[in-house]
Amino acid sequence: MIDRHRLVDLALRLVSTPSFTGSEEACARVMASELEGLGFDVLWQQVEDGRANVLGTLPGRGGGPTLMFNGHLDTSYSGDEPWLRGIPGFRPEGFERDGRIYGLGISNMKGALACYVEAARSLIEDRVELRGDLMIAAVCGEIEKTQQGDAQGAQYRGYAAGSRHLVGHGGAADVCILGEPTENKLVLAHFGTMWARLRVRGPFVHTAFSAGTIDENSIVRMRAVLDRVLEWLPAWEEEMSYGETRGVANVGAIQGGFGWRASRTPHSTELFLDLRVPPDVAMAEARRKALAFLRGLEGVEAEIYVTAPGAQIDASHPLVAAVEAAHEEVFGSPPESDVTRWFSDASVLTRYGIETLNYGTSSGLPDAELGENLEIDGLVKTADVYARAARRISG
Repeated sequence: MIDRHRLVDLALRLVSTPSFTGSEEACARVMASELEGLGFDVLWQQVEDGRANVLGTLPGRGGGPTLMFNGHLDTSYSGDEPWLRGIPGFRPEGFERDGRIYGLGISNMKGALACYVEAARSLIEDRVELRGDLMIAAVCGEIEKTQQGDAQGAQYRGYAAGSRHLVGHGGAADVCILGEPTENKLVLAHFGTMWARLRVRGPFVHTAFSAGTIDENSIVRMRAVLDRVLEWLPAWEEEMSYGETRGVANVGAIQGGFGWRASRTPHSTELFLDLRVPPDVAMAEARRKALAFLRGLEGVEAEIYVTAPGAQIDASHPLVAAVEAAHEEVFGSPPESDVTRWFSDASVLTRYGIETLNYGTSSGLPDAELGENLEIDGLVKTADVYARAARRISG
């Protein structure tokens, strides 16, 4: 039986424990304490200073598959960003109002972590004896971010940094349910991503001596490059489609010059692209295709600095069937399936032979006034699905 009060209490405590990428340890301690209290064997993985994974294992009686619930501790934002100030759902201060929980990370994905714990607690209280081990992994560093240029340090080490450490240090399971916010759809595949940096150079001179050289200015030179890129991106998106799901790409950033010294022309300007790659295309192949175009642009230096593969699971896999049946029992109708173009730690887990299905609550997509928030009833039902699925997989 899922206890709504306990679930809400833990979700609020997790949200109210700040865990921006690079400083997840305090939130990891909350999860470790909960799992120890339930009788799990807890393995503390110190990934680096201020960052940790927690892997809790509830031993089964033997003869069944090991099921892992995996979720990331880090949040997309710190809550201190100037453009997020005053928005309650972007603060690491959880609160309940009108049947919803508000606060930074509640949907992505501290709500799922609370659901894992409550699902396990309900199995224990109902005296359900699983044949296989039940694992709950709370990991650091999943959010899509990376070190680049002057952006160095733990706060930029995301893209499955924690789960890569997890699977290399004992976190091996047969199957995994990953509670990313999927609107309670079965995500059978998600895209990977590749980030590219383009650079053009120009003379570095004082404005007073720049007359007649505007065409050599690196920002101006980048304008023509951007035009060529924008003409090419639709072809990339078409080629990188996955079934009926079209590929997607983004112009993510541009950097050039110094705002504090506009009296100088910029010595270089850089353009950054996010090119999504479907799970059935090898990253090396995608890299070759992208660089073949980018290196052909006149006067452009190009490099690929992120390669994070996608993931997929066959619709006929027993894990999918177990979650599908559990969802139908709880919600009264079969779940929809989906292919998403965001990244998850399934990328790493599947490459260790851990078949992984993304299934979780509503995305709680933030709005301008409220920020992240989730309906409590949805959390309760999702926790129930997790408990029922565990029975079917390992019971």
